[in-house]
Amino acid sequence: MAAAISAKNEGAEKVLLIERAESPGGLLPQCIHNGFGLLYFKEDLTGPEYSERFIQRLNRLGIEVMLETMVIGLTADGELTVAGSGNGSQRLRAGAVVLAMGCREKARGALNIPGARPAGVLTAGTAQRYVNMEGFIPGREIVILGSGDVGMIMARRLTLEGCTVQAVVERLPYVGGLIRNEVQCIHDFDIPLLLEHTVTFIHGEKRLSGVTVAKVGPEGEPVSGTENQVPCDTLLLSAGLIPENELSTMAGVELDARTGGPVLDERCETSAPGIFSAGNVAHVHDLVDNVTWQSETAGKYAARFTLDPRVAGPGKVAVRPGANVRYVVPQILSGERPATLYLRVTRPGRNATIRVADILRKKPKAVKPSEMIKVEVSADHIKKCADAEEIIVDCDIKG
Repeated sequence: MAAAISAKNEGAEKVLLIERAESPGGLLPQCIHNGFGLLYFKEDLTGPEYSERFIQRLNRLGIEVMLETMVIGLTADGELTVAGSGNGSQRLRAGAVVLAMGCREKARGALNIPGARPAGVLTAGTAQRYVNMEGFIPGREIVILGSGDVGMIMARRLTLEGCTVQAVVERLPYVGGLIRNEVQCIHDFDIPLLLEHTVTFIHGEKRLSGVTVAKVGPEGEPVSGTENQVPCDTLLLSAGLIPENELSTMAGVELDARTGGPVLDERCETSAPGIFSAGNVAHVHDLVDNVTWQSETAGKYAARFTLDPRVAGPGKVAVRPGANVRYVVPQILSGERPATLYLRVTRPGRNATIRVADILRKKPKAVKPSEMIKVEVSADHIKKCADAEEIIVDCDIKG
């Protein structure tokens, strides 16, 4: 929605938003907790409230929204094949495309947990929809594998519904989500948090009866002799997200193995001219505010592409992750305009220094892999590196 609004405001004559659900907003309508919009609106909103503000903007601008419709085909030159309940199957031609398909949760198959296939094993996002949208409680005795934000939020949500969360189990020595969720959802409700542990077996045939939890060693392997069986009727999986890039691959867009999303420049354009990407399909964000800002950038330059096709710049500068940095987006800078860099570190620490080559330094008090770092690079900084072949972004951690 942010990309569509931005494109329209930039002067695009016709903007079409294609949504597979029955209403706009993605997953925001099921996120009934607060914490949205603190940066973008400077207000503390729930997911539905945040979404509604953009729906109102769409309506005011008269942007066409095609609901209950899926894009099932995309070519590099912007031809889309769509299928929907109201319009059947049809082909559309776009002057520019913004990919905003979001991401999906890792399911049990991606985690390779031994055991049978009983009812009661589901992702945290699915449980969130059941509880908040359908009014259905999936179980009463809960174990949550992984400490992603949705998993921790559901630990609190199910506790408030009268369920018992036996434990949140995390294989890393720190939680995988935001610190505020760790405090507000886990510690404030005295929910057991088992760091450096994992689920090694699923018990039960027709219905889940329990899981085996074990400590993990330095390489993440279960430590023999530390197993403990935990009775439960529900296991929620909150062990990571995967950007939904099937359409990107279909269009021949180059993907970054580190992020799982497309290789982007500072305008959010992919390797396919006229195809842009933003939000969780580009790389997994932790704050909806950053999703919105990145999407606005994609919509703005998508509109400009249709109005005045890009003139090639003097060269491309590759952006590479260095020491203690897992990834950086965008992966390419044109050397022509300011850029916002999004990055994640490989390990937590204090007294950190983020270095963007020799042109910029940022000193956050603390860094954490689960919390994305945002670095604004000005036009003056860009000029200093316009002739470079690559920029290395690294992070010194002293504490």
